[in-house]
Amino acid sequence: MYLVLLGPPGAGKGTQATALSRDYGLAHISTGDMLRSAVRDGTQLGKEARDYMDRGALVPDELVTAMMRERLQRDDAKKGFILDGFPRNVAQAEQLDAILEELDQPLELVVNLQVPEAELIRRMTGRRVCPGCGESYHLVFNPPKSLGICDQCGEDLIQRDDDKEATVRARLEVYGRENAPLVDYYNATGLLVNVDGRGTVDQVYERIRGEVK
Repeated sequence: MYLVLLGPPGAGKGTQATALSRDYGLAHISTGDMLRSAVRDGTQLGKEARDYMDRGALVPDELVTAMMRERLQRDDAKKGFILDGFPRNVAQAEQLDAILEELDQPLELVVNLQVPEAELIRRMTGRRVCPGCGESYHLVFNPPKSLGICDQCGEDLIQRDDDKEATVRARLEVYGRENAPLVDYYNATGLLVNVDGRGTVDQVYERIRGEVK
């Protein structure tokens, strides 16, 4: 089974991809994890990617696609995969199609998680992290026992810059611009299904499972 999972920041793609990977025996391929792994392992592609990441720049499509080509040829991916965070635009989608045609691994389904912007903002701006031990919390869904204090080590919790409302809104705006053409691209292939991303993790997962054949 070969799947792509689309969705805006805060939609829960990583959580749902992990569950699908576990239950269906799929390789969970996250672009972020793939980049970090290549940098950590010191591969040639990883060294090239690090130059961009260290500058805070986006890694070019050509480099991300080359890394994806390499990753998809590993044995675990040949048995089935779910892509999380790739493709992020139509150019990458076209390159992915070419790679999968070469590997004789055609996509079977593209799941697009849909969550209203107001809900996404609530999810992301409510995140808090402990700078000491790294424990994560959410003011609504997973609050600490004492407001603003880490349960594990007692340090004051912080809100990351990425989770501040202005940054969240900017990220969602960029995603919307890039994602609309990508959704149209996959809709034209007949592979796209839209899934309501609201509700509990289990509720969303059951909706996705209902689309997986």
